[in-house]
Amino acid sequence: MQRFLKLLMAMAFASSFATAPASAHAFLDHAVPGVGTDVSGSPRELRLYFTQGVVVAFSGVKVASASGGAVPASKAVSDPSDPSVLIIHLGHALAPGTYTVSWHVVSVDTHLTSGTFHFTVS
Repeated sequence: MQRFLKLLMAMAFASSFATAPASAHAFLDHAVPGVGTDVSGSPRELRLYFTQGVVVAFSGVKVASASGGAVPASKAVSDPSDPSVLIIHLGHALAPGTYTVSWHVVSVDTHLTSGTFHFTVS
């Protein structure tokens, strides 16, 4: 009986180190305009492509100029044909300069991820 209890305790101890399957998260796959790119002329919208579907109601995107001023933009909406794509319509044309895009999303698996990237308008 004592040997059985030791074996049972050893199995319980060992199982505490076993890894659970990793849950996927929605990470930014790519964007238009592209991450770190230089675009000629102002884009009318931003498209952020994630590695899995996102819940728009709990997600958001902000755009700021190099001086830190907020760029007027619509709330993020999902692409009707692809729930992993967020679309943000810009409120006005962007002047030449570097812009920072900050995003946060809640994926369909309920995990929150966030990040930033830059692009330049010339």
